[in-house]
Amino acid sequence: MSERTAAGDDGSARERVDWDARAAVFDDEPDHGLRDPRVRAAWAERLRDWLPGSPSDVLDLGCGTGSLSLLAAEQGHRVTGVDLSPAMVERARVKLAGLDAVCLVGDAADPPVGGQRFDAVLVRHVLWTLPDPARALRRWKELLRPEGRMVLVEGVRGTVTPIGIPSKRLTMLLRPLVSRLHLEHLSGDAGLWGRGVDDERYAVVASI
Repeated sequence: MSERTAAGDDGSARERVDWDARAAVFDDEPDHGLRDPRVRAAWAERLRDWLPGSPSDVLDLGCGTGSLSLLAAEQGHRVTGVDLSPAMVERARVKLAGLDAVCLVGDAADPPVGGQRFDAVLVRHVLWTLPDPARALRRWKELLRPEGRMVLVEGVRGTVTPIGIPSKRLTMLLRPLVSRLHLEHLSGDAGLWGRGVDDERYAVVASI
């Protein structure tokens, strides 16, 4: 099932999204497809800062068409991508063909990775879609090896009916689970988005 109820920061349903239907045009957004070399380079630079410095096992949850998975694999990491949408996963597999990466169909909140553990869990614009973000964060912590990290890119978009998860709420949920937490505000970096943005966009790197 590719449809997910997206929730606002108060937990109320905001919209229903059929990600299979969106797969064909998902990469048209500059920060999704990373087709612009400048946008691609901006995300690659951030990932170098956020992910472990040496080749590591990275779990990309809600990987979509695999753009961030591809950057991580190109930087030498061993990547497992998970997405609820089979159509998204098929496109990700094409992008990652020949690299040390696998893509699985499954729920980001409880990914189908068995007993495998990872050095980093990478999640971009996914937590806000989940019905119970706190439970997902606890599950993701369980998937990390000692001294592993969560790299969470989130935000709040829109003004009339905003959707997303504010940084204050996410850091509040994370603090009981992690030993260190670093918040980076990303709204001012137009290179990441292919244009200027005035809503809240940020990344949290949290180490257990």
